[in-house]
Order: sequence, then C-alpha cells, then structure tokens
Amino acid sequence: MRTVSSPRAKVFRNAVVAGAVTAVASTAVALLTAPAAQAATTLAGAAQEKGRYFGTAVAANRLSDSTYVGILNREFDSVTAENEMKIDALEPNQNQFVYTNADRIVNHAINQGKKVRGHTLAWHSQQPGWMQNMSGSTLRNAMLNHVTRVATYYRGKIHSWDVVNEAFADGSSGARRDSNLQRTGNDWIEAAFRAARAADPGAKLCYNDYNTDNWQHAKTQAVYRMVQDFKSRGVPIDCVGFQAHFNSGNPVPNNYHTTLQNFADLGVDVQITELDIEGSGTSQAEQYRGVTQACLAVARCTGITVWGIRDTDSWRASGTPLLFDGGGNKKAAYHAVLAALGGSSTNPPTTTTTPPPGGGGCTATYSPAESWPDRFNGRVAVTGSNNWIVTVTLSSPQRMSATWSAQFSWDSSGMVATVRPNGSGNNFGFTVMHGGNTSTPRVSCRVA
Repeated sequence: MRTVSSPRAKVFRNAVVAGAVTAVASTAVALLTAPAAQAATTLAGAAQEKGRYFGTAVAANRLSDSTYVGILNREFDSVTAENEMKIDALEPNQNQFVYTNADRIVNHAINQGKKVRGHTLAWHSQQPGWMQNMSGSTLRNAMLNHVTRVATYYRGKIHSWDVVNEAFADGSSGARRDSNLQRTGNDWIEAAFRAARAADPGAKLCYNDYNTDNWQHAKTQAVYRMVQDFKSRGVPIDCVGFQAHFNSGNPVPNNYHTTLQNFADLGVDVQITELDIEGSGTSQAEQYRGVTQACLAVARCTGITVWGIRDTDSWRASGTPLLFDGGGNKKAAYHAVLAALGGSSTNPPTTTTTPPPGGGGCTATYSPAESWPDRFNGRVAVTGSNNWIVTVTLSSPQRMSATWSAQFSWDSSGMVATVRPNGSGNNFGFTVMHGGNTSTPRVSCRVA
C-alpha cells in the first residue's frame, strides 16, 4: 500500500461487480428464513468456519483508542502493520534497526491469539534516505541484509511475509517497474525470496501488488508469468497478495474469481491483502460481498485483510471505504461480508417505554432479528396492555417491505408506521429494506 502522498493511477475500464446483486426474496416466508442456530457473529468467527482468516491493517498509534482496539479484538483474527514494518520504519539508519512500534502491533496480535502478516521486506517506496542514495551491488547487498535481519528477528511470529511489494509497472507494457532495486538486476525479486526463506523457513512468502485484479490486464499477466517461472524453477514463493483497492472508476471486475483461481492453479495460495472499496450503501456492500464470495469460491484463497478498521482510520478516509463508520458502527458493507461468510449479525435490543399515564400504559421492546446485505428483520414485543398502539419510525432511505402478526398503516412519508393488534397476540415483526442505513428503528407505545 502506498501512502496518500503518492496516489496510484487507476487505469481500469468499468466492469460488472463480481457476484451480481442478489434479488430480494419475493415472499415473506423467504424473508423470515432464519440463519443457522450456531452461525458465527463476527468476521473472524465466520471466516474460521470457512477455513479462512479475516484480518485488518493496524496502526500502532491507535492501540490506545479503546473503540478501535475493541473492534480489532472482537472482529479480526489476523493483523498487518500499516506502516510500522516497512523499510524506513525498521531501518531508519543503515544497520540500525528499530522494532518498537512494530513490536507493539505484533505482540498485541500474538497476545490476542491472532496471526500476523509481515508487510513488507523489499519495496521501491518508503525507503529511508540512506537506501535511496544507493545503487548497484551496494544497494542489492543492503536490501538482502534488511530482508535477512528483519525476517530473522520475527522468525516464528509471522504467518505470511509480503517479501516484495509492487514491483511491476502500471499500463499495458507488462514490464517491471523502473526502480533503484530493479536496476540492481532482474533477479532481485528472486534473491529477496531466497533470502527470506533462509531467514524464516516457516513463514509463507508472498508477492504483493495492486491493479492485478482483472485477468485481462497486462500487469496481471506479467505477475502471473513471474510466479509461473518461479514455481517451475523452485524459487520459494508460496502466495500472491492482491491488494484490492477499488473505487467507482476501478470497480471489482467481473473476472475477479478467474484471476484468483488462475493464480491458485499455479500451486500458490492467494490472499486479499489490502481490501478497501470507496462508496456507501448497497453498491459498496455488494462489491464487498462479491469479493468475499470470490475468495470463498477458490479453495486456495486463504484469507481477506481490509486496510483499516473505521472509515476515519483509512488512508483514503474521504471515500468511506471500510466496514465500520467513524464512530465504530457496523455499515451495510459489514453485514454483507458477514452474511457472505455465513455469519449472523447481532445488535443489542432497543427498548422504548411510554410512561403510564394515570397508572396504565404499555411498553414496546424492539429486538433485531435476521439480516442480509440489503435488508434486516425486526421484532417488537408489547407488554402492559392488550389494547395498544405502537408507532415505528424508520430513518431515510429505509422502507418496510413485509410485515406480520399485526395491522400496519403508514403516514404519507412512508417512514412512520402505526401498528395495532390483529388478534395474533402482542408480538409482531417487519422487514426493512435499509438502502445502506442500518440504524435501529425507533418504537413507542400507547394504550388505545
């Protein structure tokens, strides 16, 4: 992942989102189908049930943020240091290694029982000044020394290393990127992988890049040929990382699954390593769902990492590209991913009580039920009276698409429902098409 100060050129044509939008069920019966009783309720738990991990990028300076850490500990089982394990952070001066911030992240992950992805050992960007000024064999030796020293220091603690990052050029040439490392000789990537294997033989060794999602693109094909060559010659490569930074000009391509499968067929694992999708609401949720489904469809896709936790933590925060909003609330994209993984969303119930005038009254208690990427079910229980009127208020652009066990009528806005008993008892329910707004409906009760 590059820093914001060096934005990437996006050279993609528009494509259909992988995993087209699921049609809404046409009957209330379908809408009421409950998930499996033991479905996982977190991203990590649901991914583990599918034999995969679900990770996130972590910044050391946010480990003092209780909301951030709470989501990290609850939802993710793999951690990647956002910047703290890059070359300039670990070796600011030649042969002077500083592991303090990286260790904070690695130790937190290990203490929480999480895996760690190492990012990254060799890269043309975020090099310290002393390395930028080197060339030739001097630079090659310094790069290999860095790979060896860092991989040795973390030996046994890293699940997968991004050994080399972003070594291919964008555009139609299919060429290697012109960098100081490339100018040391075309075998520099192979040399880095061999050094990493010698230093940390138990870790998976990955090549990681961006704009390699579309199978038809020249850059994707060039990386494929390199991996194919490495496998044929016994160069130690175990996995390929797909960064997966998407936006409206570069959506998830309709051949994304093909790309992952073709690389996996070379005999390497594939990992989605830096996923973020700019946007909001249903469109963003469906692209996240498509990426998740593509990974699940490829046996050797071993896990997904999103590049940050809350939108405000993102390197491109203005695009609101992550699964949690700035307040730490789950977005529609979160629910889409969890549902694709086979999990079940849970939220605390909201209770609104109308004070009993003159000693009589009723209470309406709302409880969340099943949820899908585009909709959710809610249930309301009424106590204190059998002759009640409940008001249910939605938030735009929410709309009810199904109701049961009561008589419903709506105001002119369609946002406020007045609910009365219909002889089915004091419990009723409804389905809300949320349109990207998953906030909890407000309920109140009065005696008729």
